[in-house]
Amino acid sequence: MNKDLTEKPLKSKLIYKGKFAELFCDKVQLPNGNVASREYIKHSGAAAVLSFVDKERIIFVKQYRYAIGETTYEIPAGKIDTGETPLECVTRELEEETGYKAKKFEPLISFYPTSALSTELLHIFSAFELEIGTLKPDEDEFVDTEIISFKDALGMIKDGRIKDSKTIISLLYFDKLSK
Repeated sequence: MNKDLTEKPLKSKLIYKGKFAELFCDKVQLPNGNVASREYIKHSGAAAVLSFVDKERIIFVKQYRYAIGETTYEIPAGKIDTGETPLECVTRELEEETGYKAKKFEPLISFYPTSALSTELLHIFSAFELEIGTLKPDEDEFVDTEIISFKDALGMIKDGRIKDSKTIISLLYFDKLSK
């Protein structure tokens, strides 16, 4: 049975407009006719990159994430700027955060990290044939880079040292589905 599960927007209210996203509270009509509220973040999207120094090793960034109060291991990533493609974003972010440039990028997967709360679509790429560029972190960005073997990174997922969803998805996708 194919039911129409669509919620129809009735009224939208911007609650907060920030540097990276906007918070809305909308009234919607549910499939059964009732009315409900939906809070969500409107986001321009992001891109991230699984960057191979060689066949065995990947570049990770370590950074403190205020919302969770922890320093995380992540693949380089960033918000897509207005007028920028996901590939342009990931090319920029790789050099900004790690100081590396890649000669070759391949798309891996795109997904919604939190579809119940945000419009963000995250595009993951893999990068190969790296060369040293210029480290250019944003003024409010403090990261350390670390090169870790692919095998060790998979172990870091298993033992809980890697908790970042885009990093976990990119590693497991590359390991299991990209070949």
